[in-house]
Amino acid sequence: MDEDVLATPGHLISLAARGFTRLSEARLKPLGFGVGQLPVLVALRDGKASTQRDLARFAKVEQPPMAQMLARMERDGLIERARDPADGRSSRIVLTKAAQQRMPEAMTALFHGNREALVGFTEAEASRLVDLLTRLIKNLDQISSAESPLGDSGVL
Repeated sequence: MDEDVLATPGHLISLAARGFTRLSEARLKPLGFGVGQLPVLVALRDGKASTQRDLARFAKVEQPPMAQMLARMERDGLIERARDPADGRSSRIVLTKAAQQRMPEAMTALFHGNREALVGFTEAEASRLVDLLTRLIKNLDQISSAESPLGDSGVL
């Protein structure tokens, strides 16, 4: 076998992801955020989700890890839960004022890190990379949903 497993897209993307995670964690930690919280923070900020179930779907994680993350975020003063007026059995989740105030600085730090990581890339190359990765993720999601007993959401 002549192929180098360490030169495959999967391995290289994994290395890049770990590098981005280290960089982002270092920049988000002083603001009280973690990289794993990013999908939740963005979904709540943009109004794309407001229940635990919707957040789990949006972040593409199972319900138990989402429940744990939300408990930590609530403990850390990043989110608040309020009873849903339309359905008293469920609660709506919102960002606290403190989290809302720190979000712009966090986004600036993340975008700056991305620009630094893409030094030497032209705008066209950076755009192409995003397009290619987006297609790759879509392919991987389709493969996972075809193999998952949970269906295409991957979430119970």
